[in-house]
Amino acid sequence: MARIAGIYRYPVKGLSAEPLDRAALSTGGTLTFDRAYAIENGPSGFDPASPRHLPKIAFLMLMRNERLAELRTHFDEATRTLTIGRDGAVVAAGRLDTAGGRRTIERFFDQFSRDDLRGAARVLDAPGHSFSDSSRKVVSLINLETVRAIAGTVGADVDPLRFRGNLYVEGLPAWEEFAWVGKRIAAGGVAFAVVDRIDRCAATNVDPETGVRDLTIPRSLLEAYGHADCGVYLEVVSTGELSVGDAIEPV
Repeated sequence: MARIAGIYRYPVKGLSAEPLDRAALSTGGTLTFDRAYAIENGPSGFDPASPRHLPKIAFLMLMRNERLAELRTHFDEATRTLTIGRDGAVVAAGRLDTAGGRRTIERFFDQFSRDDLRGAARVLDAPGHSFSDSSRKVVSLINLETVRAIAGTVGADVDPLRFRGNLYVEGLPAWEEFAWVGKRIAAGGVAFAVVDRIDRCAATNVDPETGVRDLTIPRSLLEAYGHADCGVYLEVVSTGELSVGDAIEPV
């Protein structure tokens, strides 16, 4: 039986993954604090009072700004503090719910990403908004056996975190997750609708440990399989909690 091998969220779009042992999910929502913040790359027109989905080019993101993978970040949910590390040292920390803390983080990115920025860095957020690549409120699922198949195709080790998924699943045949699209699945106490395959972008070419752009995964997928998809998007259809180790299966 397939099971959940890992749960991850990404509190700040484009920055490092945060592993979780368990997650509470609400109908129609994402993992708590998943992509809750983003670093604006030049004026985007984002209005926190009336948030709307914007293309990822509006923000610092791995597809174009691979140096972000050099950073190791930690988000403290209780205090809303983001801590940024590089080469084993803390280089910035600030509370994202205070003007002073946000400015500390913004000043760091003004310097670290100065060659990539089209304007002053600005921390963005809005209540209930997620800066996902999808305009829908979704949870992403990655099949680890599919990742192994991709590794065989490209002839190199492929870190599953290249795909920046929320749920990593063990025990499914490669590509079986695509057969789930249009169906409902359950894990722990949560039910999901599987709504779409995930079309991968050049962010997957970046090694999440080194920040080096060392593979051509979307192109390799297209050449081998005729598509550039890996993983599926889920919508939460019942409120509940899931944990690492929970079984996951169609219902």
